[in-house]
Amino acid sequence: MPQFIIERNIEGASTLGADELADISTKSNEVVAGLGVPYTWVTSYVAGDKIYCVHETDDAETIREHARLGGFPADMVVQVAAVIGPQTAG
Repeated sequence: MPQFIIERNIEGASTLGADELADISTKSNEVVAGLGVPYTWVTSYVAGDKIYCVHETDDAETIREHARLGGFPADMVVQVAAVIGPQTAG
């Protein structure tokens, strides 16, 4: 299944407390469950005024629908072309 990186611009994201992050996570999970299509939220990274998410689904429009229904921004949605790391160097 294609994997996507989503950039969400949320002012003060890195200052959100555990309860606020739990609320966002709960809402995201509820939306995923109601989409009716294959969709996996893999992980998210909170950094500065952004949240970077990794999701798997069939297309970018489904990512945007998840964001719309959840009430969170999806300022950039890009399909992952390749994954590299230290092991890639060979």
